[in-house]
Amino acid sequence: MRPFFSPARRNATALALLLGFAGLNSITAAYAALPVAVDGQPLPSLAPMLERVVPAVVNINSKTHVRVNNPFMNDPFFRQFFGMQNMPRERVEQSLGSGVIIDASKGYVLTNNHVIDGADDISVTLHDGRTLKAKLIGSDRDTDIAVIQIPAENLTALNLMDSAQLRVGDFVVALGNPFGVGQTATSGIVSGLNRTGLRGLGIQNFIQTDASINPGNSGGALVNLKGELVGINSAIFSPSGGNVGIGFAIPSNLASNVMNQIITTGSVRHGSLGAQVQSVTPEIARMLGVKEDQQGAVVTQVRDDSPAANAGLQSGDVIVAANGRPVQNESDLYNAEGLAAIGSTIDLKLLRDGKPVTVNARIEAEKVASSEGAKLDARLTGATLADVSDRARADGKSGVSVVSVAAGSRAAQIGLKAGDVIFGIGNRRIGTLADFTQLMKRVQRLQVQLAVVRGGDTFLVTLQ
Repeated sequence: MRPFFSPARRNATALALLLGFAGLNSITAAYAALPVAVDGQPLPSLAPMLERVVPAVVNINSKTHVRVNNPFMNDPFFRQFFGMQNMPRERVEQSLGSGVIIDASKGYVLTNNHVIDGADDISVTLHDGRTLKAKLIGSDRDTDIAVIQIPAENLTALNLMDSAQLRVGDFVVALGNPFGVGQTATSGIVSGLNRTGLRGLGIQNFIQTDASINPGNSGGALVNLKGELVGINSAIFSPSGGNVGIGFAIPSNLASNVMNQIITTGSVRHGSLGAQVQSVTPEIARMLGVKEDQQGAVVTQVRDDSPAANAGLQSGDVIVAANGRPVQNESDLYNAEGLAAIGSTIDLKLLRDGKPVTVNARIEAEKVASSEGAKLDARLTGATLADVSDRARADGKSGVSVVSVAAGSRAAQIGLKAGDVIFGIGNRRIGTLADFTQLMKRVQRLQVQLAVVRGGDTFLVTLQ
């Protein structure tokens, strides 16, 4: 088509349009620009608070040496024939995360267990650029909390807020090192409290926030507008792997409780009823004579002389509430046990033969069978082994947990580390420490391989 305007008219029109747009832009800018003050008061800024808080948030770099299992590597003939004499027998994995200094005088740093899990080397980089070697004081997989220690020189620590005072809608700021880009602050609100039901995350009582939390933020600080620590960034819900506005932090009260236990005793004790349960399914509901849509946790086993036994719990009971909160599945009950203080009383509502019953049980520290590795096999000297916890069994894990490994011991030399779970000997799967003990008696002085899970990796450890 031919142009509607003549060249002269087009030029005049274009000039008028440019002038009009320029005028509109200036008007829009005038309306869109934020004022420097309101009623004579400068606009609020997070900068002063962040200047105080950021030096207390650190970057953590951990390295883990993972044994590479290759059956050919165990045979000298194949190593020589294929020229694999110098092939590395292990690989090094690195993990980036964040941490929070909570005691400047002693150098204690709070972080997530999964940031340092199984690490051989932990380095901490401070806001001022210093990089320091850290020592692991202790960790707790169930709550995903760990405490490490760095040299206490010119450190800044955060004060902890009583997280029980948090309300939905409170403003919060998340600090950490997402994707390794450097110290980053993101803001949002508390979107929810006491969040549970997230698969594979242990004891749960999360603060939910829409402040952006991304990989690398783990172990970082969630603070209020006063700069007080309200939570430890721990997890995100994300179909894509990046932030979608649903992040979770461990409340400061829970983190503080676990931290104090680690510092004072080196370990963490969680409460237990001494009963094994499983989630009610429609099939189980029909067998128990309750409604098919009934939710809860059915008791499958009660240990002798346990809090559950003393309270009168019986196999077949369906627990539907604990301390006034609904129990929809086995995880809800284990969560209630783990959060309850040892020595406290937990109120349980249950269905027995279809009829409502209420019982009270006193929470005690979970008791698991344990043994020194040297008593089972000399090649395991230096390791302490125990049954996996009831919570781990609820998550589908079985086997023997490696509680601790002495540095330089035979157990350390073969590659075992605290936190490992041994689930097989040779081609035989094991469920408990008793199974492990019986099988080890049969393989004394024989070369045998242990099947081990560490984090998300499965590998073999050779006893020879």
